[in-house]
Amino acid sequence: MSDIDLIRLIIAYSLILMLYLFMKIRRIQQDKLLIVASFRMTIQLVLAGYLLRFIFQMHNTWLTLGIILLMVTFAVLNVRKLAQKRLTSSMVKSIVVSLSTGTLLVLVFFLLAVVNPPSLFDPRYWIPLAGMIIGNAMTGISIGLKTLLDNVESNKDQIQTSLHLGAQPQEAIRSIVNKSFEAAILPTLNSMLGMGIIFLPGMMSGQIIAGSSPITAIRYQIGIMLGISGSVSLSIFLFSITIWKSFFNAKKQFTP
Repeated sequence: MSDIDLIRLIIAYSLILMLYLFMKIRRIQQDKLLIVASFRMTIQLVLAGYLLRFIFQMHNTWLTLGIILLMVTFAVLNVRKLAQKRLTSSMVKSIVVSLSTGTLLVLVFFLLAVVNPPSLFDPRYWIPLAGMIIGNAMTGISIGLKTLLDNVESNKDQIQTSLHLGAQPQEAIRSIVNKSFEAAILPTLNSMLGMGIIFLPGMMSGQIIAGSSPITAIRYQIGIMLGISGSVSLSIFLFSITIWKSFFNAKKQFTP
């Protein structure tokens, strides 16, 4: 595989400079964000690279599991941050349960039943796959949560009316929860629709550049996408059947 040396990597940053110039020309006031994002991306990836090399050399089961749990923890914190609203303890509990359960169950199933690594807790398999599965589930729940909060806010009267007409809390909010589920799963479905024709995914392209057979890369990519869709759908499903309780008190009264 052809290596990218430091000089060529620096040359690649000219594309960021091009985006910076476009922002200036269009008078888009996000140039500082672009610089900060580029800097953070570089530092975070460099640190991640050295950390992963250390973890792979250690080949320690508990260290591998600890890293995965840390990834889940940061994913939950990111969901809370992206919500941009104050969340109740019940909402946070729903996020923690749905995200951790949905991602970890699918990760274990996928690695043991599909990938079958030569070593049971080989970090070279667990950590990269966990990153993709947890990251996509985090995005799905973030979209679902934001959609849910926005729709509950704009449909408070409709929910109250349904309750006054005798509907149970879960029935009164069902259509809104379903909309959030649909919004959360849609990006994954769109990726599956365009994959292979409109674009080649990063993992598949990386394997081909590294010298793997395109057929092998395709098999891995199909498996990864199925794993991602499974984790996103399970996490969102668990989220949708638990989050609705956060909007009602013990007396089944609506408390937006």
